[in-house]
Amino acid sequence: MQNFVVRSGRADLAVSMAGEGTAVVFLHAGVADRRMWWSQLAMFSASHCVIAYDRRGFGETRYKSEPHNLVQDLDAVLETVGIERAVLVGCSQGGRIAIDYALTYPERTEGLILVAPAISGAPAVSEYPDRIQRLFDEMELAERNGDVDWQNKLEAHAWLDGPAEDEGRVSGSVRELFLDMNALALRASAPGKETGVLKAYARLAELEMPVEIVSGELDFPHINERNKHLRSTVRRGHLTVMPAVAHLPSLEAPAKFNTLLRRLLRRYD
Repeated sequence: MQNFVVRSGRADLAVSMAGEGTAVVFLHAGVADRRMWWSQLAMFSASHCVIAYDRRGFGETRYKSEPHNLVQDLDAVLETVGIERAVLVGCSQGGRIAIDYALTYPERTEGLILVAPAISGAPAVSEYPDRIQRLFDEMELAERNGDVDWQNKLEAHAWLDGPAEDEGRVSGSVRELFLDMNALALRASAPGKETGVLKAYARLAELEMPVEIVSGELDFPHINERNKHLRSTVRRGHLTVMPAVAHLPSLEAPAKFNTLLRRLLRRYD
């Protein structure tokens, strides 16, 4: 595994890269960093060129606050390592960036594998089930009070366990890693205003490359409904629902996720 930095604007993006073959870029969630993909990098570096990096405000990336474009940060990574086309695997906010990149640079996007993706320009959620709303209310209170440890604990419940599941459903080293990754993000300084965000929700039909969508059965209901909309809107979309996992299946159930990912990547071999 090679570990190095890529300069983009005033940021030094921390990058990990290994292997040869079809390029696969892993884009982390907004409650994690590139370490959420360690199992996938280890598994697929034997057959693919795998790349993961920390965005501004996450993990080991160092930066100064400035207006920045996350699509251009991704493109800077690909340019630096000499990748002309790649399969983008994005989870949550990483999925949002993957979609925006594919709309901006379709000629450089071999395919999309989107795990519970956010989508820029998606309609705001107007109502949550009572149990989930109470969890959100508590998260907002923790943020207002500046209690990072409490906020981190609540976000582990929401995004790792699943918002309607019992707290602590996922335990051990996986939970410890989540709490460490998310604590770094919660305590990070603001990276500055994000620019160039697309309204991709209204443009999903423009995606002509294969789009594989992965839902966790225990994820937020509105995310799983949005995944169904994505599948029905893109021309070459396909949806897989993973049972008994929440928002971060690659972290929670890496063996099952890797089996699925190997099947999804076969079309590019």
